Amino acid sequence: MKKLSFITTLVLSVSLAACVSKSKYTELQQTYETEQANSKEKQQKILELETLIAELEKKLGSASDDKEALRASVTQMRTALSEMTARRQEAENRIREYQDLVKRFQKLTEAGQLSIKIVDGRMVVGMPSDVLFASGSAKLSSAGAATVKEVTRLLVDIPNKEYQIEGHTDNVPIKTSQFPSNWELAAARGVNVLETMVEAGMPARRVSAASYGQYRPIAANSTSKGKAANRRIEIVIVPDLSTLPGYEELQKMAPKQAKGDSEPT
Repeated sequence: MKKLSFITTLVLSVSLAACVSKSKYTELQQTYETEQANSKEKQQKILELETLIAELEKKLGSASDDKEALRASVTQMRTALSEMTARRQEAENRIREYQDLVKRFQKLTEAGQLSIKIVDGRMVVGMPSDVLFASGSAKLSSAGAATVKEVTRLLVDIPNKEYQIEGHTDNVPIKTSQFPSNWELAAARGVNVLETMVEAGMPARRVSAASYGQYRPIAANSTSKGKAANRRIEIVIVPDLSTLPGYEELQKMAPKQAKGDSEPT
């Protein structure tokens, strides 16, 4: 609990010092509170499991019959406790990683050039396409390229992280010879951002690109503001599955992947 108290103090200090706008501060605070609530819930479950284990161990010491069954129950409870503790640690690690991202991107966030969110359990750095590209184009503007390079400089130093660059559009059809649909436009934009990141020093093995076209909107396309919000590039921090409980068992079940002849840079 002391660790959680320390984390609470730390994130409030960072947020207050950032001088971000009220709406951005509120958004970041709500995300933090959600993650903190999840961590507290896991801590409560850990305490409940510890209580059950203590009760079972007490019975084990005094009972003359069914000792084997009790021992099995204790073993199961200890396994559950270990997994719950690992999940709680993972939740705390995510909170720290989120705080680090907020701090790293403070200036760009305040300037409205990007946003930082947690979406479906993944940390996402979002950049409006209007900041990066001209309408209907997949070529980065000079200002857009500068923004991508600055983002790359801040991301490349985070150890052991891989990133997926996702292209998104609004629902306005494009239908050009170069881009028959929004799928192609979003894909080309994602790839161009990826290539710029690699040119700026991001190892190619740490990045991939994807296109969602118009099919993952974050706002209603019925307004110009909503359309602008949906036209975006998202850099998703790919979760490290090796930190998840049960990963070793999953690895044993999965088929082995052959390594290539050469390691990409």
